[in-house]
Amino acid sequence: MRASVFVGTSLDGFIAREDGSLDFLPEGGGEPHGYDEFYASVDAVVVGRNTFDTVMTFDAWPYGATPVIVLSGRPLPPLPAGAVVERMTGEPPAIAAELAQRGVKHAYVDGGVTIQSFVRAGLIDRIIVTRVPVLIGKGIPLFGAVDGDVELRHVSTRSFPGGLVQSEYEVVRRMERRVK
Repeated sequence: MRASVFVGTSLDGFIAREDGSLDFLPEGGGEPHGYDEFYASVDAVVVGRNTFDTVMTFDAWPYGATPVIVLSGRPLPPLPAGAVVERMTGEPPAIAAELAQRGVKHAYVDGGVTIQSFVRAGLIDRIIVTRVPVLIGKGIPLFGAVDGDVELRHVSTRSFPGGLVQSEYEVVRRMERRVK
């Protein structure tokens, strides 16, 4: 199973304000920047509970019929009509193994703590970060502490007329580094 991150951040590296709000991100995602094409390539979404609770405040359910796995020990609230949501608990390797066993080929991993735990576990294959031209000063960082360097291979960077700058990276696996 491949796991990818597609996330927007402030220029100073925050994915949300301290209270979890996303009000600094462009309304409706702003101009087209590849999210729809990316989302069409995934067959499951893995989110943490805080991100899920934020998504539940949106006017519309953003995931359509794509299965959403919420990592949480707490019961889930009532779900929007048509939402396919499951709560799971466990460490990222066990979650990834379960999803792979179910036939998931490409998972979209979202949410600060969830992204950080999947990165630390070596389970992220691709990272796409879209930087919004705003400094918010403090908030929830995209990346937290890691046990060692996580080497990335730059794939591309592109800018958009509205000021968004997007960079895509592949995670270099330990075996790839040894071969060099």
